[in-house]
Amino acid sequence: MPQPFILTAALPPDLAGFAEGLRRAHFPPARNYLHAHVTLFHAFAPSLLDELVDFLPHCTREFAAPEGAVKGVMDLGKGTAIALEAPQLMTLRALIADHFHGSLTAQDLTEPRLHITVQNKVSKDEARALQATLSALVTPWTQKPRFSFPALELWRYLGGPWEPVKTCPFRGSERL
Repeated sequence: MPQPFILTAALPPDLAGFAEGLRRAHFPPARNYLHAHVTLFHAFAPSLLDELVDFLPHCTREFAAPEGAVKGVMDLGKGTAIALEAPQLMTLRALIADHFHGSLTAQDLTEPRLHITVQNKVSKDEARALQATLSALVTPWTQKPRFSFPALELWRYLGGPWEPVKTCPFRGSERL
């Protein structure tokens, strides 16, 4: 699918800064052209742009910012991530998936394991070494209170880099 749209959840500034630092230190530089993010959907068809731009702000106006928590380090095989837990965000994702039922790719029909990728496309040995080191760095985050995702972000995939399309801050009061 040429230039699909990707939907992510924005991170709060402190967690985003922490993850950005890890990405700069451990992500292969030639491939590190994205900011730290949490992918909710990997590929909406370009034909869905108008509906996405209409529907997503409706969701974020109605609902309060979903909460999340850092759970630890995640093994991605040839990469490493920060594992997250966010039941409210997953409920919102299910709502969005239901709305776009019939238009989702096979990858997006599967419920994701929420995470922030900090290293990818390296050897398994390199990934395991970072995971061992990262466990100690992530521990303070696993002991922090929950955080809130401030917004949903819609992006256009450009064959590597992503182009921002729309940011939808959470402003509602209803809890998911």
